[in-house]
Amino acid sequence: MTTVRDIEQYLYAWAPRELAESWDNVGLLVGDPEAEVHRVLVALDVTPQVVDEAIEKGCQLIAAHHPVMNCAWNQVQTVRTDDRQGRVLTELIRHGIAAICMHTNLDAAAGGVNEVLAQKLGLSDLKMLTEEKIGRIGTLKCEIPLVEFTHSVIELLRCNGLRYVDAGRPVHRVAVGGGACGCYIPQAIAAGCDTFVTSDLKYNDFLDTEGLNLIDAGHFPTENVVCPALRDRLAEAFPAVDVLCSTSHS
Repeated sequence: MTTVRDIEQYLYAWAPRELAESWDNVGLLVGDPEAEVHRVLVALDVTPQVVDEAIEKGCQLIAAHHPVMNCAWNQVQTVRTDDRQGRVLTELIRHGIAAICMHTNLDAAAGGVNEVLAQKLGLSDLKMLTEEKIGRIGTLKCEIPLVEFTHSVIELLRCNGLRYVDAGRPVHRVAVGGGACGCYIPQAIAAGCDTFVTSDLKYNDFLDTEGLNLIDAGHFPTENVVCPALRDRLAEAFPAVDVLCSTSHS
């Protein structure tokens, strides 16, 4: 028998809690640790649509990247059905569905968000972008023009589009940061990168940055790449459990 606790412990072995930022809310956030699990739904976020999908597909657990409560429990003042978060929590509890969320610890983990993102973009010889193990730096097989690389990013990450600024450099040494990693632009420059792929960049990031091609490929596309990897790991570790990727959150 596989329990929610078994899966949480396995995920912590891959992405240890100590890798999470101090403000982060990770691990089993909703549900019974001893509940038996036969089917898991993997998703980037625990949205109302994902919860409905989990109910429809008979899942006992949602394994997600972003916390279902993007705060600590002691900051949750109400759980009401006329509030989006309240509806999500109510439906999870009503249907006995647990939620395990691995956030910044999965960003930092070996084989986690940033390594998968770098590999998806064809980077090799990967190194850490920051001391906190957030982000990765790698190299392409050969130098290519920026516009050609942006087309590859759109295709490989399935972006609807992207924003970028051309610093006049071809692409070869690339930093990546899944999600909102604009604060690490100085680290990318210091590491000698010519290009940084991340998301949620601000106007001033594009305006003030010099000598570095910036590509904002979107929060969802730069992080959702981890979901198939998460599904595959869980399926291998728990062969008796059916593990699915969400089709409602894409």
